[in-house]
Amino acid sequence: QVQLVESGGGLVQPGGALRLSCVASGSIFSNYVMGWYRQAPGKQREFVATITSGGSTNYADSVKGRFYISRDNAKNTVYLQMSSLKPEDTAVYYCNADHWRTRNQLWGQGTQVTVSS
Repeated sequence: QVQLVESGGGLVQPGGALRLSCVASGSIFSNYVMGWYRQAPGKQREFVATITSGGSTNYADSVKGRFYISRDNAKNTVYLQMSSLKPEDTAVYYCNADHWRTRNQLWGQGTQVTVSS
């Protein structure tokens, strides 16, 4: 199965920007719809964005116009470019891989994003 390793989290001021990366290994990257989810303390994990192998994207309403998901199939990497960050964006962000055929889902370890002044 694919293994997911995330990076790029950290502390950023409101209005700032941050880019998260997720590197997949151990399987055929193009067979997976990739996505980002997040979980804030005391809340359930929520959908942020997904991207298909062909580049079709979907976003949660809360991040539309601010977050942009992309993937580089040659590098087996999915990105989440975040801008105009708000304190409510503070959460642990998880990379997700959803196999197009089996629909099995795999998760990364998560990376903390903190938006605070």
